[in-house]
Amino acid sequence: MLEAAFDQAQGLRGLRAARPVQVVAITGGKGGVGKTNVSVNLGVALAQRGRGVMLLDADLGLANVDVLLGLKPRWTLAHVLSGERELDEVIVEGPAGLRIVPAASGVAGMADLAPSVHGGLIQAFGQLALDLDILLVDTAAGVSEGVMSFARAAQEVLVVVCEEPASLAAAYALIKLLSTQHGVSRFRVLTNMVRRARDGRELFGKLLSVCDQNLDVVLEFAGVVPFDNYLRKAVQRCRSVMEVSPRCPAASAMRRLAEQMEHWPRASGASGHLEFFFERMLQPATAAVGGLV
Repeated sequence: MLEAAFDQAQGLRGLRAARPVQVVAITGGKGGVGKTNVSVNLGVALAQRGRGVMLLDADLGLANVDVLLGLKPRWTLAHVLSGERELDEVIVEGPAGLRIVPAASGVAGMADLAPSVHGGLIQAFGQLALDLDILLVDTAAGVSEGVMSFARAAQEVLVVVCEEPASLAAAYALIKLLSTQHGVSRFRVLTNMVRRARDGRELFGKLLSVCDQNLDVVLEFAGVVPFDNYLRKAVQRCRSVMEVSPRCPAASAMRRLAEQMEHWPRASGASGHLEFFFERMLQPATAAVGGLV
């Protein structure tokens, strides 16, 4: 009787683990573009739509997700990697049921982990008994190998840009590296902190033009998030703008993006499993170009 119950529980966990999960890497090429704010508020917007969402804070040097939401996690991904804690022990719950995996601050990069740790990481996420639809990965700023590893393994790469010229240049450098060295051919671009919707579309047009001239990639416009003082006030309060000012322009933009994501293609079969994502992430770049992405 006990054996039957155990087998059934194992089977249910296996079904949950096998459920395809959409993995979206949110990146920007440089700091200061509002990438983490987008990650947090998009995660809340998706959760408010009834989606099972987990946000992985992949900025392994500077943890910001928990700070933006006023959370004080007791453990982080570092404790999972060291074997001190199970993954489900370090996950904290945010607004609307958003699940958050706090960053493992001080870890140089996922690609630099010892091979003996790789299997444990893959297994930890593969055995996670949660009903997840979407995994958002908030990458670090810049174009480090850690950022490349997460982005090349994701099913979708969302590039956040703002009106600063340096942001556009950094986004192009990021897209160029991912396309020429890591085999990523499609990107979605979100323009952030712009004064007018027209400005956001023009910004996307500039990036699209230079990419069309020099790279073999597809860029798709993901929308505009306007500059919004309500968002700044939410940050000061360590809260999500989706909670404190749900009718403000920035919150409305996040809801539109969350709705749009419902129509993005989803991986099926083995390629949609979390284990497969982490296996791809931990592969060398040469293997990724060879067909894993």
